[in-house]
Amino acid sequence: MEASLVAARRLADRSCEGAHLASLGTARYFLGEYRHAIDYHEQHLAIAREIGDRRGEGNTLGNLGLDYYYLGEYRRAIEYHEQALTIHRDTGDRRGEGSALGNLGIAYASLGEYARAIDYFEQVLAIFREIGYRHREGTVLGNLGGAYSYLGECRRAIGYYEQQLAIVREIGDRRGESNALWNLSLALDEIGNRAEAVKNAEASLEIREQVDDPLAEKVREKLAEWKAKSQK
Repeated sequence: MEASLVAARRLADRSCEGAHLASLGTARYFLGEYRHAIDYHEQHLAIAREIGDRRGEGNTLGNLGLDYYYLGEYRRAIEYHEQALTIHRDTGDRRGEGSALGNLGIAYASLGEYARAIDYFEQVLAIFREIGYRHREGTVLGNLGGAYSYLGECRRAIGYYEQQLAIVREIGDRRGESNALWNLSLALDEIGNRAEAVKNAEASLEIREQVDDPLAEKVREKLAEWKAKSQK
């Protein structure tokens, strides 16, 4: 990608230059090098605005929001996601609009503003159901469950986790299934249904062991704790 970027600059191809900068920013992001990612994404943003690439501008604003989110700068992340949301709505990009709304919800949840996060998640859910984006629909249902759990509304959270579980099983998302089962087990335990909590946690553990999930040990420890308490 760096070689392609050099070539695009030699050819004075601003569109290709921007695309390669975006790709390099994404690669740095996945490596956890968020400051480097920001540098590339800011360069791409400047080019997207220069050449009038509104979709690219919206996507890069969203990427900058993610970069800052993972640096723990949630308020700054929100500013970028709000700008991205405006552009996605202006360009009629429903999937981009949903992603921006979801990112805003996650940022507000990280700030402890769960009611506000729920409002964004509900908007996302409506969009993803409208466009048939089943994978992300399941993710948002899980986010809603998490937000209601933090608000202490565990019975309502359980309803969302059960909907999430149905979707991830339908689309064959095994990792998503293990996460839904685990979150469901925690919520069930909160309302005093330890037997069902154990059942769901055991199902989650079985999947995590099959996919070599590093969180399997966490589930194993919680199961051991629950079983030890039940024997007292």
